[in-house]
Amino acid sequence: MAAQHPANDSSRRRYQYIDKFLNRAGPSTDPDFVPGAPTIANLETSKVLVIGAGGLGCEILKNLAMSGFKDIQVIDMDTIDVSNLNRQFLFRKDDVGMSKAEVAAASVMKRCKDVKITPFNGKIQDKDEDFYLQFKIIICGLDSIEARRWINATLCSMVDMENPESLKPLVDGGTEGFKGQARVILPTLTSCIECQLDMHAPRAAVPLCTLATIPRQPEHCIEWAKIIAWEEHRKDTVLDTDDPEHITWLYEKALNRAKEFNIPGVTYQTTQGVVKNIIPAIASTNAIIAAACCNEAFKLATSCNPNLTNYMMYTGDDSIYTYTFEHEQKPDCPVCGNLAKTITVNSNQTLQEFIESLGERPEAQLKKPTLRTESTSLYFQSPLSLEEQTRPNLSKKLRELISDGEEVGVSDPAFIIDFKFKLVFQP
Repeated sequence: MAAQHPANDSSRRRYQYIDKFLNRAGPSTDPDFVPGAPTIANLETSKVLVIGAGGLGCEILKNLAMSGFKDIQVIDMDTIDVSNLNRQFLFRKDDVGMSKAEVAAASVMKRCKDVKITPFNGKIQDKDEDFYLQFKIIICGLDSIEARRWINATLCSMVDMENPESLKPLVDGGTEGFKGQARVILPTLTSCIECQLDMHAPRAAVPLCTLATIPRQPEHCIEWAKIIAWEEHRKDTVLDTDDPEHITWLYEKALNRAKEFNIPGVTYQTTQGVVKNIIPAIASTNAIIAAACCNEAFKLATSCNPNLTNYMMYTGDDSIYTYTFEHEQKPDCPVCGNLAKTITVNSNQTLQEFIESLGERPEAQLKKPTLRTESTSLYFQSPLSLEEQTRPNLSKKLRELISDGEEVGVSDPAFIIDFKFKLVFQP
């Protein structure tokens, strides 16, 4: 007979459905799987970090607490907005303006009294490696590519091949409308977020000439108000996308612009979404992706079944469809690889144009890059003295600054790693 958990009956009644998996081996369990008390104890003592306490994070925290995890920490820098209440179910109207992490933790612990959730209100970048080393699993419920790339690079840099405990599995979930994905990343061993960056291509920018002369969509009118009208009428005021007065001003300008070109669809809510680049969120998609993420965390903590290898995509806009596949590591990945990534460029392109293209390229998405070769500095974003010294290079053509096939080192203040690109001239 399989070993039973010593704390039986009332203390395990909540988890009786989970114990069916943990008290007996199955056809796919790991060879090292030990059913019963040891595995249950391992689950309860596994310390998990949840990054993000929004729509996905609320679902993840609830699922983890109901799955037998007893020691959870959550970090989020945001406060609760009234617009969050329709899908972030751990929050109530009286919580508006309060820390998401703190309210979410208190809400779950109120319902699951045997679970400890420690909240942190702040940025993930404010924590050092020692903070992340204490966790067995890290789960991301973020809406920011930049934050994902930062935690991915941090976890990869922490890996010490002589210390297996330094490898922290990363379970990442993301949603956009009716679409979502879940993935399991074993830093340095499997494909990482940077390897998969081109699957999250930045949204195409609308040409300024379209905004200024022939807008065709409500979004064009809103972008016109944000980029052109604001600069003309309020250039001395820094646009604050969280200020209702600023959003209202943009909405009114965009609405008048839309009426001029007979374009329907400009609303305050649409204006807010375009200006703040809000990704549409649907509660059911969050629930499905959060369930997938927590299922993977449960398997990693208990070895009761093989974990996902390594990417699951979901779409529910036109029926329901899921697909899993293994995304392969890239040898030229700047985070987990060791080769420079090859980029084909026009040798007549100026350095300024190349820098701007780094923000638009799916495989780069770098907004404030500093560039250098092995022999010279091409351009520094900061400090000001170096920026002024290298500024003349911006107007020079690439062929004047580098040779065909030369490697260029690129750094960006948003990331803790340096990137290597091999620039190959177009024939």
